[in-house]
This record gives sequence, C-alpha cells and structure tokens, in this order.
Amino acid sequence: MSNLTPLVSYEKLRSEAVLATNADAEKTRVLVGTATCGVAAGALQVKEDFIREIGAKGLDAEVIEVGCMGHCYAEPLAVIAKPGFPPICYGHLDNGLVHRLVEDFLAGDDPCYEYAMAALEPNDVFPTFAEFPRGVYEQKLILEQCGFIDARNIDSYLARDGYSALAQALEGEPQQVLAEIKQANLRGRGGAGFPAGLKWEACIKSGGEQIYVICNADEGDPGAFMDRSILESDPHLVLEGMILCAYAVGSGKGFLYIRAEYPRAVTHVQEAIDQARAKGLLGTKILGSDFSFDLEIFQGSGAFVCGEATALVNSMEGKMGMPESRPPRLAQKGYRGRPTVLNNVKTFAYVPLIIKNGADWFKAIGTPDSPGTAVFSLVGKVVNTGLVEVPMGTTLRQLIFDVGDGLPNGREFKAVQIGGPSGGCLPETALDVPIDFDSLQEAGAIMGSGGLVVMAQDDCMVAVARYFLEFTQHESCGKCTFCRLGTKQMLDILTDITQGKGDDQTLALLEELSEDVRDGSLCNLGRTAPNPVLTTLKYFRDEYEAHIKEGRCPALVCHDLILYYILPRKCSKLCNVCVGSCPTEAIFTREDGLKEINQEKCVKCDNCLKACPPEYTAVVKLSPPILPPEKERKN
Repeated sequence: MSNLTPLVSYEKLRSEAVLATNADAEKTRVLVGTATCGVAAGALQVKEDFIREIGAKGLDAEVIEVGCMGHCYAEPLAVIAKPGFPPICYGHLDNGLVHRLVEDFLAGDDPCYEYAMAALEPNDVFPTFAEFPRGVYEQKLILEQCGFIDARNIDSYLARDGYSALAQALEGEPQQVLAEIKQANLRGRGGAGFPAGLKWEACIKSGGEQIYVICNADEGDPGAFMDRSILESDPHLVLEGMILCAYAVGSGKGFLYIRAEYPRAVTHVQEAIDQARAKGLLGTKILGSDFSFDLEIFQGSGAFVCGEATALVNSMEGKMGMPESRPPRLAQKGYRGRPTVLNNVKTFAYVPLIIKNGADWFKAIGTPDSPGTAVFSLVGKVVNTGLVEVPMGTTLRQLIFDVGDGLPNGREFKAVQIGGPSGGCLPETALDVPIDFDSLQEAGAIMGSGGLVVMAQDDCMVAVARYFLEFTQHESCGKCTFCRLGTKQMLDILTDITQGKGDDQTLALLEELSEDVRDGSLCNLGRTAPNPVLTTLKYFRDEYEAHIKEGRCPALVCHDLILYYILPRKCSKLCNVCVGSCPTEAIFTREDGLKEINQEKCVKCDNCLKACPPEYTAVVKLSPPILPPEKERKN
C-alpha cells in the first residue's frame, strides 16, 4: 500500500519523544497515581503536598501524574525515581509521609525502606513486585505501562515504542494485520469471547464504501473498573489498536463509546486523540501513507444495557438504547446501516502487542483455546483489591489467595461472583476451576468483562442473588416480556425469601422462571440475568431452605430475619455506650441497671453491636428462632 516513508516518519517521532522524555535524565521524578481510584483516596492532595514540599526545599524534582498501578488497596500511591536508586513505590501516602520522603529521600539519601511497598527494577537492596507472591502469578501485557507513563503526554508512549506496531503494519498489506489477529485467536474481552479476527473478516466480506470501528467502553458492571483504568492510564494503546483494526478492515472512521460517568477517561482519551492527530498518527495520510482514519468520542448516558452491541449502536444513532434481534449482525449492518466492528477496550489494547510481537508469542501465553491474559478488578472481601492481569488458565484459588492475598481478618471464604451482575456465584469447591471462557461457562459462570467479587461466610447468598438481580431488573430496557416481567417476578420471590416467606413450591417456581427468562430473552442482559440465582440455588440451596423452612438467615444479613439482644450476664451497668449509639432510642436502662433493646423501636442499624466494648461483647445479633434463653432474658 505504501513505501518506507511511514517508518522513517515514525522513527523521527520516536527519537523526538525519547529526547523530550529524557531531556534531564538526572532529575528526580515523582509519579503520583491519579486515576479515579487514586483521586478517590486523596491522590490529588498528595500531589500538591509533594509539589509544596519540593518547592519549600528548593529541590530539582518533577511531579508527574500517572494512572492506576493496579494496587488500589494501597492508594494513594507514588513512585520515586531518583538517580542512583531503583524506582521505589510507596503506598498509603498522607501529608506526614510525603514530608518524610521529601526530607529524607529527595533531599537526603535515605529511601525510607520501612515505608516502601516494592522496587520497580531488580536490585540488591529491596524486592520488586515480581518477587512477591502476586508477581509470580501476574503477567502484565496491557497493564504493563499503566501507572508508569504519563497518560496525558504522547511522547511518554512513543518513547516506549508506542505506535511502532502501526508503523510496522503500514509497511505491509492490511491482510497481514487480519491474518495475525486470526492466527493469534484473540477472543473478545467484552464477555462473549468471540474471536476478533473472525468478526473483522466478516465485516470486510460485507463490503461497502464505509466501515466503522467502535470501541465499547460502556463498562457498567458493579465493581468493574478495568476499561476505565486502561483509558485513564494508557489511552494511546487502545487508540493504536483501533487504528490497526481500521487499517485491517479498511475503515476511515471510528468512535469510542465511553460512559459519561467516566469524565477522567473522557478527558484523557480526547487529549490522546488530539495529540495523535497532531503527530500525524490520526487523520489524513497517517504517517505519510495512503491510509486515513480518524476517531471521536461518543459519551453514553450510563444505561447498562447499552453495553450490548446493538443497543450501543442505537444509542449512538439517537434512538432508545434497546437491543435488536440478530441477524443481521453489526458486521453486516451496524452503525448507520454500515458494516461495523465493535470490540471492547481490552480487545483493542491487545492488538498492538500482537502485531509487534507476533501471534505465536500471544498464543504461548494462557491456554490453547483461550490464549493471552485476563484482566480482573478484584474487589469484595479480599486483602489486595485492585486491578490484576494473569494468564488464562490461572485458577480462581491462585487469583484470590495468592494474587489477592486471601480474605482479611481471618474471614473464611464462601463464594466468588465472577462475570459482573450476570455472572455466577461459585463456591469453594470451584476454586480450582481455571480462568478461561469455556471452563467458567461449564462451572455456571461467565468471564464477562472481568469483574470479580469475593464473599465471606458472613455474606448471605440469597441476598447476594437478590442484589444482582435487582440491578439487572432495574437496567432492563423493557423490550422483552421475559426480561421485563420475568426478572420482576424473580425479584419479588427473592424479596419474599429474604423476609422468611415462601413454601415448598417457591424454589421450584424460582428455578422455572429463571430458565424461562434465560431462554426467552432477546439479548445477553436478559439471558444471563438469572445466572446469580441459578448458581446460588445450585451451590447454596441450604441457605434458601433455611430462609423458607426455618425462618432464619444463617449469615445474619437479612433484616427481617435477625434481632439484636443484649446479654445480661455480659452487660456492664456502668457502660452506656450502646445507649448513646442508638439513633432511635431503642436501648434503655432497666431497673436493675442493665441495658435492654426495645424490639419495636430497633431499626437493626448495627450501631450497638459496633459500639459495644470488646471486653463486654454484650450485644449479639441472632436469627430467630435461635434466641437467648428465656430465663436469661427475664433475669
């Protein structure tokens, strides 16, 4: 298609970027993680503290905002790169620790290892992240640069060989890019796992003068933040993947569909588009070749159903965000009736790496049927919450207990919910299931977009199923009868169960409705909505039966099935902490000086349980009919 001009132009861009980013290699740099997770933890204040302290000392050091480093449990985070020392990451930063680091490390030569998390480069003094158990299992591909480059400076990306895959591709034919993606068996990371190369090829075969490329960054799963973090931390990787896709399929126009609730991601991506356009990496005759392609952002309004491909396209066209029956598929008739490629953020992020390193390199990672890595937002009752990237085939046990460091405060594992609100809840017996598209589906869950919630023994699985079903029911577009009415009926049944209602027919009806909704819904939102219910019924049926037959919640979660009592034998007459903590004045002092709870006034807020001094532990939470002995209550 084009001569060597693109490569020469790229080498010039890269050389300029290397010079710009290494203009003063001897300058100390402080990288502060200011992705949304860091900002929420106070990272912007930490950045200002560093700037103020460095200025007060008159030091020649630069403070740079970067994205998410993945260790969200330790936010706010910063990396200090001082010449003569390995770059060192520090977590849980506050004003006092910033002052100490500037005083002792930046102004002096004491790295304050007692506050350090890990070094970023191998050295003889302090371990790196790779030397910790988490590092043994993690293999960062698309997250490799997140948190360590300036996401708002294209030179930072170019200096690390960014856009080299594009320059390489422009020297050859578009078919070569398609062939490499097909050979790599890159499966879509949006949840369905459909091979990206086959989707692209179908789009080419559909023909037409205009083909569109769309990146789905709608990401609406509760607890999921992988796509947002990538766009905030390394937006050019996604842009390069989209440009390569456009080159392969012959597209001249693309869009990033980003939900408006991600303002930081929108800002960073728009800046990346503007910078890429200014460098000749977007727009007309990219890198001097005959290929032209441009991008723009479309901000979604936050409807979960718009993560479904046809609903997303309807939303972009100004219509109601409702799914359409298929065929025709988007590859045949998509945005504005034209053939359209629609892939997830993570899918596009892999493309430059595959083109640069080859399909065989990618297939050597993961499993034969699910090559590459999986990116998860690890949340819930796990010690090391945050973003993780592991090879496909890693087990749930390794992910939760080795990468995530298990459950906090000695809690006992109960279940893991994987795949977003439409994913399944798997018990401890499923912890050795390998993480890949097919194995998870066989276990009753789905890969989804990568949300993973860890639950402990004090989580009620009936309440968990109700929570996720309430979300999907609320987000249903209402087009399908099964989804609109079926999920509502399922939610009503689950609500009754959490209130101790129901009979022998309740669970049979719930299962029947779940299967009807799964089989009769139009889109995957409706088809997968029953997954949390079906898997909890399969693996935790005893909890459902305890709610219905015994009128109790074993996990002591469901409000209608729990009561709070004060044990007289443990209560101190001199202590009034529980009285002061009660917002409804339900706790009163009896004639004998001991405390008691008026059950009619109690709203079960848990305040008294938390306020009761550990040396007494007089307040207990119980589930009827298991109550304190009648004799003890009267005394």
